[in-house]
Amino acid sequence: MEVQHRKSGEGGTFYILLNDEPAAEMVYSLNQGNRMVIEHTEVSDELRGRNIGQELVRAGVDFAREAGLKIVPTCPFARAVLDKKPEWADVRA
Repeated sequence: MEVQHRKSGEGGTFYILLNDEPAAEMVYSLNQGNRMVIEHTEVSDELRGRNIGQELVRAGVDFAREAGLKIVPTCPFARAVLDKKPEWADVRA
C-alpha cells in the first residue's frame, strides 16, 4: 500500500486507497511560521493493526523535512506517534 499526498489550499492530506476508496488519511494545515499542523488521523477498520497510521505520520515527517517545516500535532494519535519516535524530534515545533 502506497501513501499518497494531495495538497489543497493551505494544507493537504496523506492517504491510502483501498479498492480505489480512501481507507486511511492524515489531514494537515499549514500556517504562518512554517508550521504543519496535523489535525486528524483516521484508519478504516480494514487497515487497523497494520501500522498504517504510523506510516501516514512518517510521510508527514518526510514532507516536513523536505519543506523545512515544523510539525504541531494537535491530533492525539499523531502526537503519540511523534512522542515515541525520538528520531523525528527534529521536525517537532
